[in-house]
Amino acid sequence: MKIGYVQYDPIFGAIDRNIEKVIALMEPLEADLLVLPELCMTGYLITSREEALALAEEVPGGKTTNALCRAARDKDCFIVAGLAERDGENIYNSAVLVGPEGFIACYRKIHLFFEEKLWFTPGDGGFQVHDLPIGKIGIMICFDWFFPESMRALALKGAQVVCHPANLVLPFCQDAMKTRCLENRVFAVTANRTGCEERGGKLLSYTGLSQITGPGGDIVHRCGGAEEIAVAADVDVERALIKSINEYNDLFSDRRTEFYSGLFKE
Repeated sequence: MKIGYVQYDPIFGAIDRNIEKVIALMEPLEADLLVLPELCMTGYLITSREEALALAEEVPGGKTTNALCRAARDKDCFIVAGLAERDGENIYNSAVLVGPEGFIACYRKIHLFFEEKLWFTPGDGGFQVHDLPIGKIGIMICFDWFFPESMRALALKGAQVVCHPANLVLPFCQDAMKTRCLENRVFAVTANRTGCEERGGKLLSYTGLSQITGPGGDIVHRCGGAEEIAVAADVDVERALIKSINEYNDLFSDRRTEFYSGLFKE
């Protein structure tokens, strides 16, 4: 499979312009699966719930999802991209999965970060894995990485590639994804944004450094912190089916779940 990401600097609120920019970056790239950043067409630094509601779109049927469906059809590939989803009075920090045949699924971010809790409703659909012709694909969004249960849940459900749209401002994730992939023996595509946003007296600087991480904790590809770029790399997704560490140890069958009950206490 050829998997990749788009890293760029969206302009806040300029959805049409951002769609054009992303499509142009993807256009020359051949890939089976592409991952775009979190809230990739709206920008991230929201200052009010009213603003979030105005930017959010229905899924499917909204402008962003429709544009991504057209791009996936034209490129004959699958795309995962973050957006603000409106469902009645609820607003979700979501990611859509689309393919050559159109809309497939939507994941709503489980673990909201910082002021996201002021604007968004926590996700309610759980961690899902999608069995596509190219492999088994899971989705999580940005701060989900901080919770090891997120990738473990996806891996236990059979994910070979975890798609990870992000707007990272903390310096830890890219290196931590080596451990996340190693402890689950899966691939991950972390599609981060770059640039800065200054709104409402607040400033956020995004770390870039989007990367594809392999099941051995290996960095298949990592770009720079400030680049606007679309990248794809060939990977052997069958590697993600091998959970054995040596002839005696298997990552999943060695789990002693009878001793893990304390993990689930509220």
